[in-house]
Amino acid sequence: MDATLPIGDFARATHLSVKTLRYYHRVGLLEPDEVDRHTGHRYYTTAQIPTAQIIRRFRALDMPVEQIAKVLAAPDLDTRNALLAAHLHQMEQELARAQSAVVSLRDLLTRPPGGTRAEIGRRSVPATPAVAITETVDVAEALTWYQGALGEIYATLDAQGLAAGSPAGGIFSTDLFTHEHGPATVFVPCTEPVRPMGRVDALVVPPAELATIIHRGPHTNIDLAYGTLGAYVAEHALAVDGPIREYYPVARRESPDPATWRTEICWPIFHTGPSPHQPAEPKGDGGQQRTTPLLTNRARRTGPQ
Repeated sequence: MDATLPIGDFARATHLSVKTLRYYHRVGLLEPDEVDRHTGHRYYTTAQIPTAQIIRRFRALDMPVEQIAKVLAAPDLDTRNALLAAHLHQMEQELARAQSAVVSLRDLLTRPPGGTRAEIGRRSVPATPAVAITETVDVAEALTWYQGALGEIYATLDAQGLAAGSPAGGIFSTDLFTHEHGPATVFVPCTEPVRPMGRVDALVVPPAELATIIHRGPHTNIDLAYGTLGAYVAEHALAVDGPIREYYPVARRESPDPATWRTEICWPIFHTGPSPHQPAEPKGDGGQQRTTPLLTNRARRTGPQ
């Protein structure tokens, strides 16, 4: 017969505090074998010690209490292993994110102040017929929303036998940055008329004068490119009201390797002269000066507000 331990002794035996044991009892994760109905004192058995030890190790792996309860209640070994594998996969993803953040922070702390401006350019974008999805989104869901919307647009074009132009782009309202919630548009250039289907509709992306910078790779550190571009625009007093654009010349559709992705970030400006690192082209017959984009690769999100 298993011996009985009061909660204090059980806490010493399992290295789980009395407060923690009371919490586990309250949520139904580890209930005492007996509770004195007069005093409320909790008593456990020695047979419960291995379960307490397992719970303690799961918590050391940051497994939520609700998931631990599912593991302990699993009807068979396969179910239990599947739950454990899912948690370990989540931990690996979190570890990868942490390692990426450490690398990014080290790079940020060691690079020269101000960063590089070598890739900042200016260019004019004409009005562009496109197929688009526009919705109000939360910034935390923006990347997932963008990927789903872009897939829906391409599926609609394929279903209607229409050719997709390039590059795809996104248009992101100021509210999305300042209040973490606001209108966003994802679009794919298309010169042929499209029949609206679901969220997909035709859109003419308006013309704009833009300061641009290229971000290479996935969106993990895209804020660094945004910072460099924002600083340049502020220092040159070029900014005008309007949404941020992004273009995606190389994204998931073009390459499965995130290291090869390119996103061109575009800040609306009042165009007053040649690109910062490239002289203006000669004037044409109309006497109007035009500039060419400094960057040849354009990538991931763009759009009007």
